[in-house]
Amino acid sequence: MNDRAGARQAPRGFHEGILTDGSSVRKSQPSSRLLAAFSVRAPEAHDLPPGCRRVQRSRSGGASWYPLDAGRPADQGGPVTVGTRPRARRGPIRTGHPPAHISGAASSALRPVFEAPRRPARVLAAFSTGVYLEIRADLEPRVVALVTGDGVRLPNSVVLGDPLPGVAAGDDAMVGEGAIELGGCVLRPRRWWNPAPPLGPVDPAALARAAEIMTVACARSPRRPGLEDTGAATLLADGCASGSLIRMITAAEHLVGLGPGLTPSGDDMLAGLLVALRGLGGASGAARAVWTAGWLAAAVTFDARTRTTPISATLLHCAARGEGSAEVVAVLRGVCGRQALEPALARLLSLGHTSGADLAWGLRVGLAAVRG
Repeated sequence: MNDRAGARQAPRGFHEGILTDGSSVRKSQPSSRLLAAFSVRAPEAHDLPPGCRRVQRSRSGGASWYPLDAGRPADQGGPVTVGTRPRARRGPIRTGHPPAHISGAASSALRPVFEAPRRPARVLAAFSTGVYLEIRADLEPRVVALVTGDGVRLPNSVVLGDPLPGVAAGDDAMVGEGAIELGGCVLRPRRWWNPAPPLGPVDPAALARAAEIMTVACARSPRRPGLEDTGAATLLADGCASGSLIRMITAAEHLVGLGPGLTPSGDDMLAGLLVALRGLGGASGAARAVWTAGWLAAAVTFDARTRTTPISATLLHCAARGEGSAEVVAVLRGVCGRQALEPALARLLSLGHTSGADLAWGLRVGLAAVRG
């Protein structure tokens, strides 16, 4: 944590408990060539210790950066380490017993993962409501969430009837050719669900009513966005309202990876915004919003893998395609009049310490941009 006056640490996201050594993400130096980045491939991390995954937030080898409001220096914590169990203690992929075959409902965003050749994977984190696998490949989604019905149904998840027994961080797995092999189990999708369902046509009056409901509900909620008062968030909202692409990209470069935890607040804000621009823009015929989402998605994802955590980078790639969690999709359906908006928004705001409020902030900014 920076010792300068006024420094503070951003609130943690709803995956904050996954960090094994309590360290925060390190922010990277913002690019001085905003649009040139769209043709550059993100570098990979090298020379990692056995059994570890290091996420370095600096392109220049350690230089940190500050958000646009200079009075609030960015957190300068060290690299994030997850799944640090020694390689010798990892659970075997196969045991002496026949594998147990289980099934689940998989997000259609995971079709490329299941249809690809078998590749090794590693358990990033394991909880009673979910297991997170990181695949050793360049293909996105790189992280697959195996969740129960009580967990958050992320756009990169397979929903299971029961939790997987005996799985711990660091365990090995194999993913591909239609299955996931983990902890003596073979998981195959039984059915598929769409994390970016069509919302159908929506009229401007419905969008106006939804905007008013969301403004009141978010103002009354005790859950506040983690970066609500930062200059980068303000610049992003102003850029969306005015249609200034340069402002939006500048702000997005500051927000990627900003905040501690496995889903930093800056990433959640951007994810909510991208899903709203794509989903509501398409439903209302706002071509400008969809066009903006394309440019913003390129700025957010081109080096997300080196600037934020593996889980959050995958969720940003999903959001860039308009794919959201079940809670986010429910709010979008409420905005379009397909279901009640207030209960869906209350459910979203209840997620984690700040993640739900961060996502709702992005949805509100995106809705305002779609309305013009």
